[in-house]
Amino acid sequence: MLPRRLRPSVYRAFAQRVGANLDEVELPLDAYDSLAAFFARRLRPGSRPLDAAGASIVAPCDGAIAALGEAKDGSMLQAKGKHYTLRQLLGDDQLAARLEGGSYLTIYLSPADYHRVHSPLDGTLTGYTHIPGTLFPVNPLFSRSVEGLMAINERVVFHLDTAIGLVAVVMVAAVGVSNIELSHKRRETRMLADRGRRGAPRRIDHEHAVAVERGEELGAFHLGSTTIMIFPPQRVALSQSLRVGDPVLFGQKVGQPTLRSRGSS
Repeated sequence: MLPRRLRPSVYRAFAQRVGANLDEVELPLDAYDSLAAFFARRLRPGSRPLDAAGASIVAPCDGAIAALGEAKDGSMLQAKGKHYTLRQLLGDDQLAARLEGGSYLTIYLSPADYHRVHSPLDGTLTGYTHIPGTLFPVNPLFSRSVEGLMAINERVVFHLDTAIGLVAVVMVAAVGVSNIELSHKRRETRMLADRGRRGAPRRIDHEHAVAVERGEELGAFHLGSTTIMIFPPQRVALSQSLRVGDPVLFGQKVGQPTLRSRGSS
């Protein structure tokens, strides 16, 4: 815990070094008792208005687009020449089978970014899966170098039941991410059993599913990492303007549901 008198100068120095925008910080700088608390800060109200079209799919977080496409044959692009599979990422064969062929969008969060993750559309949060793993960096250099990086780092998979079917929102931890906060369960991954590279995936279903609105908070990172959204096949059209490397902001439109009926997904 930092002494209150030192907090503003420490956080200003950190923000200057990484390029964080202090104009968007929710609270006075001396209200954050540690760098970890400042890093996971919330935004000042109004900083990230949701896209005005209520049916659109919005970016769940700030960051830069690292990859996008369709999970054809269950394969997903990590970086040029590097791939991983839905089954590896999700740790659940049944869930992977339901999402195979669906659109996905990967967003990399740098230390400068706002580090809370939100629901991309209205739905019901039925539970999550915690998958222990490594904590390699997930910056572009490592993504281009380490095969299957997104599927070997520690991660949390949120299960969202929506009007277009089951949607997975995956928070992938990285170096320096000591834990991922789970907003609705008031739980942190550092408190879950079987942490570590060899631990088995642990699925937790909510006794009572939680209704979530588009833009509602799901969780928070402690240091930079990656968020991945995977949608049911043929249910979402990602915005054609999206390009790898483009910056995105939480609340920005990134896609639109198609007009297909929900069907069996």
